[in-house]
Amino acid sequence: MNAITPEQRKALIDDIMLQFQQGNETLGTAIRRLRLEVTGFDQETFAGMCKMSTRALYQIEKDKGNPTLNTIDAILRKFGLRMGLTSAAKTTPSPTLGQTKPASKTPGRGANPHRKYAGQVTKAAQAKVERSDSV
Repeated sequence: MNAITPEQRKALIDDIMLQFQQGNETLGTAIRRLRLEVTGFDQETFAGMCKMSTRALYQIEKDKGNPTLNTIDAILRKFGLRMGLTSAAKTTPSPTLGQTKPASKTPGRGANPHRKYAGQVTKAAQAKVERSDSV
C-alpha cells in the first residue's frame, strides 16, 4: 500500500468521523474504514496491535457482540481519537417542502380503520358465550 501523507490521513479520519456523526456509518463500519483506509492492515495484524482476538475485532466491525468501552477507546486511540459525547443524529427523515401527508397511503402499524367490529361483541362470539353459560 502506498503511504499517505499526514494531511491525507487527517482528511480521511475527519471524513470517517463526519460520516459517523451524521449517522451514515455505524461504529463498526467507522472502525473498519479506519483500519483499512488509514492503516491498510488486515484484521489479524490490527487485532494483534490492539491486544485483542481477530474474532473480537471482526464482531466489532460487524456491529455484533458487546465490546467494552475500554476496548473501543483503545482502538480509537490508535488513530488519535477519543470517545465522547455528541448530539444524536437525526434518524427520521423530514418531509419535503409542501408535503403534508406521509408518502405511504397505508395506515400506520396497528391501525385498521376498516375493522367492522372494533370493540363490539359479534353475534358468533355472543352465541359462544351463551352456550358455555348453559353447560
